[in-house]
Amino acid sequence: MKKYYVYIITNIHKTVLYTGVTHNWSRRMNEHIHDAETVKRTFAGKYNCRYLLLLEEYMFVRDAIAREKEIKDWNRERKEQLISLSNPDWTFLNE
Repeated sequence: MKKYYVYIITNIHKTVLYTGVTHNWSRRMNEHIHDAETVKRTFAGKYNCRYLLLLEEYMFVRDAIAREKEIKDWNRERKEQLISLSNPDWTFLNE
């Protein structure tokens, strides 16, 4: 059974937050990190968002998409609170 992931990544200075959804976490993260030419045209690429702060797992794609949309509607302060609940030190989880 496939798993689906909602994630929040940031840049090295933690000044930008990007929320995304994927069914293949390792491939998607690899795209954020290595596909510089393609990614530079996207929000995450423009701001060098490559560092994982939050990863949530879902069984159903509709739940993951709904959660991504929910988080994207939040202001920065609320996103920071969510990240701090599971990652209080804002450690880069993909390091």
